[in-house]
Amino acid sequence: MRKDSEITAIPPEAQRVSSNLRWSGWICFWVQIVLGVISTLALLLAVPSLLGNDERSQGTGVGVFFAICGLITLGVCIYYSFRYTNIAKLLNNPNPAIRPKKADTIKVIRIGLTTNILGLLFSIMGTQAVVGSVLIKSLQQSPGLGVGGASARFVLPVDMFSIQANTTAITAYFVGIVTSLWLLNRITR
Repeated sequence: MRKDSEITAIPPEAQRVSSNLRWSGWICFWVQIVLGVISTLALLLAVPSLLGNDERSQGTGVGVFFAICGLITLGVCIYYSFRYTNIAKLLNNPNPAIRPKKADTIKVIRIGLTTNILGLLFSIMGTQAVVGSVLIKSLQQSPGLGVGGASARFVLPVDMFSIQANTTAITAYFVGIVTSLWLLNRITR
């Protein structure tokens, strides 16, 4: 049971930070969920083609590997976006012992920012691998389409799905990075 002396009014600063965390956390959470689902669907469309013939998709295989690493990281980023909303609830608690400290809140946001940057790195590396592979294939193509040429030289749907998966994930990380930086700016001033 709480004593009346332990319960105090919620400071205006905590209310402001709570509001910022709640709204930005939910927006980031849902945007990253939607973009993560799109990226996952694009990747799922790429994997069957990739498993069928690896001579045609060596660079794409590396791109898909990094896309999978990026999607796993995106799952962690989505967790941190949701965690922002939980911190917002705790900040609205009238009991100061339950409210998280400013340093703890900043630490969680920094971890979320670092995770988004790591995922961005994975997705950029995956995109670069696939784009490099597609560039080499397009440079090896003859001006006219031959009927019996080596299919390893053609740009395939697996290449495009892998690029789509990685670039959509890059967009999700961008949203997470912007959200984290905005929150850090709002909390530390």
